[in-house]
Amino acid sequence: MTFDTLTLAQLALIIVFGYTVLGLTGFGSSVTAMPLLVLFIPLRTAVPLMLVFDLVSNVLLGLKNRRFIEKREALRLIPFMVVGMAVGVLALVHAPERILLVVLGLFILTYSAWSLLAHRKPKTLAPIWAGPFGVVGGLFTALFGTGGPFYTIFLTSRLDDKTVLRATLSGVLFFSAVSRLVLFTGAGLYSQPALPLLVGVLLPFALGGLYVGNRLHQRLPAERIKQVVWLVLIAGGTSLVLRNM
Repeated sequence: MTFDTLTLAQLALIIVFGYTVLGLTGFGSSVTAMPLLVLFIPLRTAVPLMLVFDLVSNVLLGLKNRRFIEKREALRLIPFMVVGMAVGVLALVHAPERILLVVLGLFILTYSAWSLLAHRKPKTLAPIWAGPFGVVGGLFTALFGTGGPFYTIFLTSRLDDKTVLRATLSGVLFFSAVSRLVLFTGAGLYSQPALPLLVGVLLPFALGGLYVGNRLHQRLPAERIKQVVWLVLIAGGTSLVLRNM
């Protein structure tokens, strides 16, 4: 797989956009970038590529509040999350990409619409719900890097303290990233010749987007930014579904 200068420039803009959103809002790098990346590179290349950037971002941002992690709630999710990720890696390697892209498009449409319309804190979920939310979140995490919303919904319903919630979610996401790195390496996804080139060229743009997003965080209204992001994602999700049906 070779890339011309124009394609690399377009990929760089997408990466900057995704990680600026991450710096602004604290979430959404993969959800934002993935439907745009797959316009230019295969899904099986885009997912491990984004994982490298997410890991670097997690290390740089650090688990600053790791002492506030609610270990009991995290440990409820993690075993089910690992099961979902194992199934997701198998699907990513063997399932037809066209079907996976339709699933990604439908997921983005559903989640974006829900995020635009939902403003209330969800009702408290019983601990047993860690099973379905963990498995489905792990599945989407492995397939597209987009399982975070499922963990967020479960943890938001269980934890009232914002510091504890953010710390616990960060811990879960960091664990999922490390686990995916192991699973993806074992499945051979990092043996693609194009990946080192893409990582080397695009990593500075991911870091630049993260820096810009962090600088803008105090200057722009986060809720307004989120609304714009969801509208962009609805357009991207619709395009994915229509192109691959």
